[in-house]
Amino acid sequence: QLQLVESGGGLVQPGGSLRLSCAASGFAWGSYAICWFRQAPGKEREGVSCVSSGIGSTTYADSVKGRFTVSRDNAKNTVYLQMNSLKPEDTAVYYCAARPVLCSDRPDNYHYWGQGTQVTVSS
Repeated sequence: QLQLVESGGGLVQPGGSLRLSCAASGFAWGSYAICWFRQAPGKEREGVSCVSSGIGSTTYADSVKGRFTVSRDNAKNTVYLQMNSLKPEDTAVYYCAARPVLCSDRPDNYHYWGQGTQVTVSS
């Protein structure tokens, strides 16, 4: 059974940076795409970024492209989301999720989810 645990959230000022981590365990780790979603109160859960299995191609939502970077360390079974130039509208609970091989921006396509980590961007 694949398990995911997020960490690294917190309170940061606008323009600041955070790095989120998604630690994964399970025999099928290398065959899964690991992706980040976020959900603010009263809002739909939205895709943020994703790294596929294999060669590890990446995708980003338009709202974060150029500010966020996703990376995958297979030796550590961990996916990172480096978030720079944070804005108040980035405030949300951030979740990592997994599905076989390919990235998707639809939450319904994901089989496994972490518990979430809160990111708050405020002065």
